[in-house]
Amino acid sequence: MSTRAEQKLRTRQSIIDAALELSKDKGFPALSLREVTRCAGIAPATFYRHFVDMEDLGLALVDQVSLILRQMMRQARQRVKVKGSVVSTSIDTFMEFVENYPNLIRLINSDVASGPKQFRESIARETRRFAEELADDLSSAEQMKRQPLANIPEIAEMMVMLVFSQGVMALDMNDTQRRTLVRKLNIELRIVLAGSHAVYLKRNPKARAKKS
Repeated sequence: MSTRAEQKLRTRQSIIDAALELSKDKGFPALSLREVTRCAGIAPATFYRHFVDMEDLGLALVDQVSLILRQMMRQARQRVKVKGSVVSTSIDTFMEFVENYPNLIRLINSDVASGPKQFRESIARETRRFAEELADDLSSAEQMKRQPLANIPEIAEMMVMLVFSQGVMALDMNDTQRRTLVRKLNIELRIVLAGSHAVYLKRNPKARAKKS
C-alpha cells in the first residue's frame, strides 16, 4: 500500500475515533462536523474527502461496531463447540467486547432511538443479524437433543436485547460488579431457555413422556 493510501486510511480512522470519543458524552446525533474535525485535528474540508456527511460517518461507525462484534461472535461459536454452553460463552464474549471497545457499545445502544433513520435502521439490521445467528445455534441438532426449544427466533431476539442492554450497564462497573452482572445474566438467560423448553414440552407431550 502506498504511503498516500496509508495516510488516507489513518485520517479516516482518526475521524471515526474522534466521533466515538465525543459521542460517549453527548451521543452521536448531537455531534457537529466541526466538533469531530477539531477533535481529529483536521480541517472541515478534509472531512468531505472521506465522508459525504455526518450520517455517512454514522453508518461507518455502525459498520465498525458490527465488524468487530461479528468477528468476536464467530469466535464465540467456535468456543461453544468446545465448551458446549451457548449462554455462558456468548455472555463472556460480549463482555470482552464491552471491555475492549466501550465507545462502540455506547454508540450502538445510546443512539438506537435518536440517530438518523438510516443510522437506526443499520443498527436494527445488525441486531437482527446477531439474533439470527443465535437462533441458528439454539436450533442446532446438539442443542435440540440436549434441550429442545420452542419459539426460537423470539427467544433469540429476547436474549440478544437483554445482553446488549446489560452491556451498557457494565461500562461503569468495577470487576466485582461485572462478575455479579455476568452471573445474573447467566441466570436470566437460562430462565428464558427453561421457559422455552417448557413450552416445547407442552406442545409435544410425547417428548415429555420420553424425557420422564
